[in-house]
Amino acid sequence: MYQTMLYERANIDGDPYCVIPEQLAIEKLFLHQAELDTVEVSEGAVSQRVEMQINYLINELGTQEKVEQFYRRPLPQIRETMMESMRNRYKVQEVQANLTKDIKTTPSDVRKYFSGLPQDSIPFVPMQVEVQILTINPVIPREEIEEVKSRLRDYADKVNKGEADFSTLAILHSEAQDGSGMRGGETGFLGRGHLEPEYAAAAFNLNDTKKVSKIVETTYGYHIIQLIEKRGDRINTRHILLRPKVAEKDLTDAINRLDSVRSDILAEKFTFEDAVAGLSQDKNTRFNRGLMVNGETGTTRFQMGELPQEVSRAVNTMSIGEVSKPFIMSDPTNNREIVVIVKLADRIDGHRATLSDDYQMIKNMYENSLRNKIIAEWIDKKIKDTYVRIEDGWRDCDFQHDGWLKRNKNQ
Repeated sequence: MYQTMLYERANIDGDPYCVIPEQLAIEKLFLHQAELDTVEVSEGAVSQRVEMQINYLINELGTQEKVEQFYRRPLPQIRETMMESMRNRYKVQEVQANLTKDIKTTPSDVRKYFSGLPQDSIPFVPMQVEVQILTINPVIPREEIEEVKSRLRDYADKVNKGEADFSTLAILHSEAQDGSGMRGGETGFLGRGHLEPEYAAAAFNLNDTKKVSKIVETTYGYHIIQLIEKRGDRINTRHILLRPKVAEKDLTDAINRLDSVRSDILAEKFTFEDAVAGLSQDKNTRFNRGLMVNGETGTTRFQMGELPQEVSRAVNTMSIGEVSKPFIMSDPTNNREIVVIVKLADRIDGHRATLSDDYQMIKNMYENSLRNKIIAEWIDKKIKDTYVRIEDGWRDCDFQHDGWLKRNKNQ
């Protein structure tokens, strides 16, 4: 277990023998508060993050067997441990968000904060880009949708007739990206707010654990659902998700269409921005001149590694104002193939942050400093109000927070 913690908490500042136990103790303080606040987390989000983590480990270490050797346990046990760890991490984050939700800042606050920063604390901002995107979503053929529905109806019939096990079919056939397929389609207990509306409506209407729902369409594709258990306003289900595929012909047609659009832009028949307003099918950028927005920072600037891989490759060698040739990429919201052209709107060279060019970054730094202060003060207060027993082997540790040993000495 200690080896697992070392790997998962690789960025450790100090002696791991002392740092990790303190981190675990702090986590327990937050988890106790999460229990008092009845904090719930999305099992789907937890599963997705764990599967990403496992895939990363397999890529890093080479094979699943090497991962199992490192952790000294089989993959199902590794996954179970990671699920618990990730679930706790999300609960801690939720408690911290609740503690700091009322933070408010003004431009005057940000200016004062920035002026007080030592020169060597002003961050260096790597090269960033602003990218405009025009998106076409090729139509999925009706025949493909009907074929997917036919397969799902066949699975449902087999389960309802007792000829097949839903879990087995999910492991073999589900295309869900949240890792549920490997768990026999099980989502874990979720509330309505953590489910797609169409999925939630169908799932909460189920009463027989041996029967399968009708086909349900969501933004992710088509599902069939089986009830496992209801607990008040939370539900645990299994599902099989299938995603209709875009036909090669439709991808080719979309590429040809955008190739013509690009030619007209280069011929100055209309601008890229005009084309976005009239043609783009991406609702997130269509009314923003096509400018992509960085979900992490809330700005239109991206470091190259923050862009989707396909976009990053396209703009890497482009000049400002240049429009790319059409290319296929995966839509991050639903994993379906789309066809796009992009324009490099701006490239900002690496530089020391300035208030005029990097206001949002500096504002985020200031707000993070306020959050860290609030959280640190909360931890210190909780330590004073909580009975903590420190084993002899850790009494000489130089802990980050004072107070761990004080109560123990007074007992």
